Amino acid sequence: MNVGKQMHKNPTPTVDTIIQKGSKVLLVERKKDPFKQTMVLPGGFINEGEFAEEAAIREVKEETSLDIELENILGVYSDPSRDPRGHIMSTVFIGKISDKSDNKEPIAGDDAATTKWVDLESIEEETLGFDHQKILMDFKEWKQSRQTYWSSKK
Repeated sequence: MNVGKQMHKNPTPTVDTIIQKGSKVLLVERKKDPFKQTMVLPGGFINEGEFAEEAAIREVKEETSLDIELENILGVYSDPSRDPRGHIMSTVFIGKISDKSDNKEPIAGDDAATTKWVDLESIEEETLGFDHQKILMDFKEWKQSRQTYWSSKK
């Protein structure tokens, strides 16, 4: 067996985070393709050696300047067609703004062009990138049931 040669083609792990303030959720506008100039949840790739939780906190900080605390996991979204770049799976966290960022407004940075608070009740009217519309619809249901979701759960 050739140890140096990669034997498997595995999905790439990412994180996304839902941050709610009142009746609104925080979205960021992507600077890059895929879905350039489209609103999405803050998130990104997990770095080698990094916990998923650390990646979620880091990505939110990089894209919004906000410090957050993670409260729960909504679920895992692993549909092979959810991202045009390839099989990319996301663990979706639910977080809240931490006390040290409590009175701060989000400031876009890194891969985000702008930030926007969007009313969760009218999320169906938004055009979102990736499968973030489905994720936020699942989140609306999660608020009532507190059940974990995954890509193929009906």
